[in-house]
Amino acid sequence: MTLIRLLRALPLLLAIAGCSTLADPDVEDTNASAAELYNEARSALRSKNFQTAIERLETLQARYPFGEHAQQAQLDIIYAYFKSEEWDAAITAADRFIRLNPTHPRVDYALYMRASVNMSRGRDFLGRLFGTERALRDPQPLRQALADFQRLVAEFPATEYAADARERIAILRDQLARHELDVARFYQSRAAYVAAANRAKTIIEGYQDTPAVNEALTILVDAYQQLGLSELRQDVLRVIREKYPEHPLAGQSG
Repeated sequence: MTLIRLLRALPLLLAIAGCSTLADPDVEDTNASAAELYNEARSALRSKNFQTAIERLETLQARYPFGEHAQQAQLDIIYAYFKSEEWDAAITAADRFIRLNPTHPRVDYALYMRASVNMSRGRDFLGRLFGTERALRDPQPLRQALADFQRLVAEFPATEYAADARERIAILRDQLARHELDVARFYQSRAAYVAAANRAKTIIEGYQDTPAVNEALTILVDAYQQLGLSELRQDVLRVIREKYPEHPLAGQSG
């Protein structure tokens, strides 16, 4: 083909290529505006197509980091990562928003999402682990979720998320107390009474408002008896009689 014929054919080839791109909805438009990318991401979120939403939002942030949609994209991608169970990415995105926009009115949302991600990751931890392995693993995501929700309530007491955060704090405290109880039982079953007593005291001192306290007191009494620490055992029985009169050991005096 001569150069002249090639040049004449070029517009037709470009037109064909353009039609091919338009025909494939999965081919990303490299010239898409920030508004177009944002609208596509929002549409994908509404359709629960979270991976597509993530792709559009990541592209939007890369191309238009200082545009009018940039901050909202930073918030939306936290949620998209969360729904996709990409826990680390969601935490990183939340931390980044809080760090870059410390006075933004939606910082409370970013912190709430951070806490929710850790709580969900902690539920995965509790769901996957059983028996000895579960008892000995540190539920760090649950501890971090508790700290996040407590921070949210302390820093943003009037936020719309405060009521839900307080409910989740109570749930998390109960879950963490039950985990400590699992560990105390594990040590008790293996005659590791010092470790069992320490775990029981952690529950009694740190999670006083949870149902796990009753059994923790029982474990502590047993551990002190097995260790021959009669005075400490008597102290615990006295506390039971004074503060927990419905406890099964409340009638014991020696």
